[in-house]
Amino acid sequence: MSDTPADVIGFYSTQLGVDEAAAESVLASALGRGGSFAELYFEHKRSGSLSFEDQQVKSTQASLSQGVGIRVVEGDAIGYAYTEDLSLDAMRRAAATAAQIAHGTTETNPVDVTAESYPADRYAIASPSTSTPLADKVELLRRADDAARAYHSSIARVDASMVDEEKRVLIVRSDGRMVADYQPLLRFNVSCLSELEGERRNARWGGGGRMGMAYFENHSPESLAEEAARQAVLQQEAREAPAGTFPVVLAAGDSGILLHEAVGHGLEADFNRKETSNYSNRIGQSVASELVTVIDDATLNLSRGSVNIDDEGEVTGHNLLIENGQLAAYMQDRISSDHFGVAPSGNGRRQSFRHSPMPRMTNTYMTAGDDEPEDLIRRVDYGIYCKAFSGGQVNITNGDFVFSVTEGYLIENGQISAPIRDVNLIGNGPDVLSKVTGVGHDLEMSDGRWTCGKSGQSVPVGVGIPTVLVSGITVGGTQMRPGAGMSA
Repeated sequence: MSDTPADVIGFYSTQLGVDEAAAESVLASALGRGGSFAELYFEHKRSGSLSFEDQQVKSTQASLSQGVGIRVVEGDAIGYAYTEDLSLDAMRRAAATAAQIAHGTTETNPVDVTAESYPADRYAIASPSTSTPLADKVELLRRADDAARAYHSSIARVDASMVDEEKRVLIVRSDGRMVADYQPLLRFNVSCLSELEGERRNARWGGGGRMGMAYFENHSPESLAEEAARQAVLQQEAREAPAGTFPVVLAAGDSGILLHEAVGHGLEADFNRKETSNYSNRIGQSVASELVTVIDDATLNLSRGSVNIDDEGEVTGHNLLIENGQLAAYMQDRISSDHFGVAPSGNGRRQSFRHSPMPRMTNTYMTAGDDEPEDLIRRVDYGIYCKAFSGGQVNITNGDFVFSVTEGYLIENGQISAPIRDVNLIGNGPDVLSKVTGVGHDLEMSDGRWTCGKSGQSVPVGVGIPTVLVSGITVGGTQMRPGAGMSA
């Protein structure tokens, strides 16, 4: 059974010797040179990984890490230090290092800390995967391997892996707030190689979330493996993608990664505070089609990007970013919210205690519309249907992006036809959102397999989208559409 906040606070006190008195003492050291705010981020993480290759266990790993990150804030300046040694002397030394950012001569006194709780637990689980016997995990991987190989005779190689962790977080702040959280995480992946008549095609699939072994009750290893195998085999019969600008229908679920990269990063407040985002100084302005509403929501039950509290100790919530095409808000951390004079939105996140927090997405999605998904496809004479992606890149300053599509199809005369391969979508985030002409009623969150990188830090995220019709996106393929040409 997962820990409650009181359990986590008790764990730090009884097992690691970090109680309220110790925390208050370290905070006092952190503010010894002044500073307007100080924060202690304690992390205790137990994690494991298991990989299965060539029909046998390739590697296993288990690790335990713990430490505290200490942040001192003075205006826009941040002093940060961390230590893996949770003795009082070591923490005070780290606090004194972080305090060097402040240049005052008057010591600031922190407020006496008081434990707080949050309204709901978004990922209470009955059976943590980290406590599951290794043999049981190996059997899951073996089942996945067997299912993938049985799917098609061309499957020549299968790699399967499972990664899980349980993290106990304690955050103590100089404004008196003390909050704690227990954060489980699981991810299961299968990669398949199809070899047929000299052609080699790879595909990868998987899922997970903030859950334990109950994940496999609704997502069997066989189903995940068969999906990876299906995509790999499908690529063998796929034709080369056309090149040009076409209408694109984004399938529900996994296509949300395009929204995450092309739009979401530009709505993180630090880029807008520094005025390096295409969305800077545009609150209240039209930035998308009126059919587009975008949400970032850390409160979705069991989702990979969900957190009860962010990594600054703020309770997370349902944040409206774009409403009917108008920019409504940015995703805020403490530094940026002070700058903009608004409340933190619960988007301060960090990779670990070794890193300072920054505004990051949690679960980002576009809300459902009124259209039938099939009708959106019927509206396209010739275009592309995109179902699965391997990721992409975006330029935050101007919103330009490139995405790789791992499962895509031609749309011809309003019908999905031949599968295509080597598909890249090239465009501009705000421009694409302005060209949304239809939104389905079938909002779907992608299964938990995405990790977001920013400024050298990686955090788990969730993405989602309904079926969406975009009137035109540049497709970077290798074949010209029949009848199309180039002119100078």
